[in-house]
Amino acid sequence: MHPTRSRAGKAVIPAAGLGTRFLPATKATPKEMLPVVDKPAIQYVVEEAVAAGLDDVLLVTGRNKRALEDHFDRAHELEWMLSSRGDEQRLARVRESSELAAMHYVRQGDPLGLGHAVLCARAHVGDNPFAVLLGDDLIDERDPLLPRMLDVQQQYGGSVVALMEVDPAQIRQYGCAAVKPTGDDDLVEIVDLVEKPDPEQAPSNLAVIGRYVLAPEIFDVLAETGADGRGEIQLTDALRKLALDAETPVHGVLFDGRRYDTGDRGDYLRAVVRLACEREDLGPEFSQWLLDYATQELAPRMPAGN
Repeated sequence: MHPTRSRAGKAVIPAAGLGTRFLPATKATPKEMLPVVDKPAIQYVVEEAVAAGLDDVLLVTGRNKRALEDHFDRAHELEWMLSSRGDEQRLARVRESSELAAMHYVRQGDPLGLGHAVLCARAHVGDNPFAVLLGDDLIDERDPLLPRMLDVQQQYGGSVVALMEVDPAQIRQYGCAAVKPTGDDDLVEIVDLVEKPDPEQAPSNLAVIGRYVLAPEIFDVLAETGADGRGEIQLTDALRKLALDAETPVHGVLFDGRRYDTGDRGDYLRAVVRLACEREDLGPEFSQWLLDYATQELAPRMPAGN
């Protein structure tokens, strides 16, 4: 029987990336502020953290990220205008983002990778477990991945990462886990991690996706982890050191739910379409238009046999 452990209470969201895959749209707009239907991607991530009970949120930002802070701040002139017009529905939606959580910000002065971004959160997090949510990974609210990870960390201690099966040919795009089973179907113990391996050298097809619940010991390991060939400190490398240490377990929660990678242009567009189709206010009309467009305009262009 394990002693009762404190549950993670803070969330860290790294948001300092340049978003080069979306240029020129991200030349002056942070990629995290790109709209997914009618909310910026970053708001979905903050809402996920809050729904899991993490209402203290630290954004790790960089240059040209002022729009992130403005989005989660009050917009007094806009609120006054909407209030004076009696537009209570839009007023509530505008205020929603500024009332979600206690928002904090820290700058990542140099682009030294995800591990360094997490290390920037040390002073805010302190000596407690905490969650890390990557800002371009959206997890559907109907698939409660983060609460399960928080439960696992509280039960077993150590750190917890989210794992998802991917096509073996795509494993080179991810951190990859070598695992052994536990008594739970959705839970494994991680015995090794490899960052972006060649498919033939990958220990599995289990990819690390953008959700972590980390023990505070990660900070000391990150501080000692050297930069890789690209000059970045990799979180995967630090987690590997913990996984190889028998005293600091690293578990993986297997996720097979709905995930949207808004850092990829194709997945971003698919996320917008899927979420729009599922909206009560937009879905029926938009879905019918999409069906008509696919059958009347797209289908005739498709090569025979497809």
